[in-house]
Amino acid sequence: MWRLPFFGDRSDGECAACRGADSGDLAAAEHLTALARAFDAAVRAGNSVAAVSDGNAGGPLDLGQLRTFLAVYRAGSLTAAARLLGLSQPTVTAQLRALEARMGRQLFERLPRGVAPTAAADDLAFRLAGPMDALEAVAGGARPEREVPEPPVLLGGPAEMLAERIVPALAPLVEQGVRLRVAMGLADDLLTGLRAGRFDLVVSAIRPRGRAFLAEPLADEEFVLVASPQWHRRLDARLLARDGPAALADVPLISYADDLPILRRYWRHVFGVRLNREAAVVAPDLRAVKAAAAASAGVTVLPGYLCVRELAEGTLIRLLDPEDPPINTGFLVQRAGARPGPHVRLVRDHLFQAARAW
Repeated sequence: MWRLPFFGDRSDGECAACRGADSGDLAAAEHLTALARAFDAAVRAGNSVAAVSDGNAGGPLDLGQLRTFLAVYRAGSLTAAARLLGLSQPTVTAQLRALEARMGRQLFERLPRGVAPTAAADDLAFRLAGPMDALEAVAGGARPEREVPEPPVLLGGPAEMLAERIVPALAPLVEQGVRLRVAMGLADDLLTGLRAGRFDLVVSAIRPRGRAFLAEPLADEEFVLVASPQWHRRLDARLLARDGPAALADVPLISYADDLPILRRYWRHVFGVRLNREAAVVAPDLRAVKAAAAASAGVTVLPGYLCVRELAEGTLIRLLDPEDPPINTGFLVQRAGARPGPHVRLVRDHLFQAARAW
């Protein structure tokens, strides 16, 4: 294991520097020990101890290198990390290279704009994020000599929800100095990034499991069966109300995935039957699905928030208005035990306030 020289060796179950220490010192010692174990586990996971090139495998754990690594991992660029840390970019680069030499593995791929983490970096960030954040919280009373601007809030979520609801709702915060870095993706990928510290907040259509996350309901979205006015006129309204699957049997279906997840859920929840059909059009973006439906490509099911304007303007028609429509809950998720900065808390509180009107 990597040793912590400033805490000494443990010979009687307690480190020498911790004897007589207060609770903050003890907490720091515990978090430093956790960091050492996490780093040692990350190195052993890659079978790279023998490959360390600087011959310093038994040397002390360098917290500065780990802090720099996490800053680069979360910021996505050396320049941004250097600015957040108050270091020069050459210093950040040197610390990363020293850490890569110690581990015997490349941690980042240098890109024309920024850096991309390797699998080794993902693994190391996953192991270090919790202990490092906890250590920062213990030492959080220290103030920098000069005022450092708040880092950007790293926010992830589904593209459609971000575009239609989240980003417009957060626009007023920009005048308060809040900077946003928004990433779009699938829930599982975003939650993996959140666990590793690549995001501060994630809007997720699924409730994450496990103790690593704190998930709070943000808003409910109702699913709506829609079609263009042309298709609406062609459908038998009485048959649709009495036997929806029969009325829609020959109508092309539009979906965002081949397995028709939203359509299948609607059929099961509203009609009480299983949908066994193929989609005529598949587009992995609900905004494209909406556009195809408005252009009379067929029938689809959309979240209500995504087609409010089209329903009001008549370019899309709600085909049914069931008493118990299918509902999906969106969650705002953060890492359990994380110590969010002022702007992260501001974004979180503002989203919950805005969601009351959605």
